[in-house]
Amino acid sequence: MDMPSSDFLSTHWSVVFRAGRTDDSTGRDALAFLCQRYWYPLYVFLRRKGVAVEQAEDVTQGFFARLIEKRVLGQAAPSRGRFRSFLLVSLQNYLANERDQAHAHKRGGGRTFLSLDIEVGESKLRFEPAHNVTAEKIFDRAWAIQLLEIVVDRLRQEYASKGKAAEFDALHGFVAGKHADASYERAAAELELSQAALRQAVHRLRKRYRQLLREEVADTVMTADEIDDEIRNLFAALQT
Repeated sequence: MDMPSSDFLSTHWSVVFRAGRTDDSTGRDALAFLCQRYWYPLYVFLRRKGVAVEQAEDVTQGFFARLIEKRVLGQAAPSRGRFRSFLLVSLQNYLANERDQAHAHKRGGGRTFLSLDIEVGESKLRFEPAHNVTAEKIFDRAWAIQLLEIVVDRLRQEYASKGKAAEFDALHGFVAGKHADASYERAAAELELSQAALRQAVHRLRKRYRQLLREEVADTVMTADEIDDEIRNLFAALQT
């Protein structure tokens, strides 16, 4: 398999490489970035596996600590596949190497290595399917939700930076799909636009949303050819 071109290797995989360095603050800053983006799907995986709240938090802390302390991220490479798969396999290996569940506290060492908003995590967890879904599928679903939240937040920030926060607030509900004409009428009236202008604004919003989504997904796969397949997988995971 051919390696991806250097111009394709951007943000996330570059961050992974930097996070694999332990000799300066750059690696730790990169790890903090990765953690803030990806701790929740891993935490959800642990909780669905039956790990208690405090233990799941401690295991998550310990896992990310090990990533940098043992240079695990130095083993990561786009040629090894999707980044979400690498993280999940790494966590599973971490758990397998620490078989004694009674010593979860020792795994994390009681350290607050990273800032995790467990209260928010548990709040989001309550909306996950309660039926018999595997922890792996819950992980994929949580990953997809997290990624879409990141995309929406980027979109919100872009509109706010252009002084269009009110427009975003009125239109972001149209991102997911078609709405009834009455919804367009209300939004058009709120923004004092014609319905034709409103539909153009929605079209621009959706187009930019799709662009940002592809950017985020591109950062976690090996080649550009995998982007569409990964997007399909993520949306399929949302149907879990």
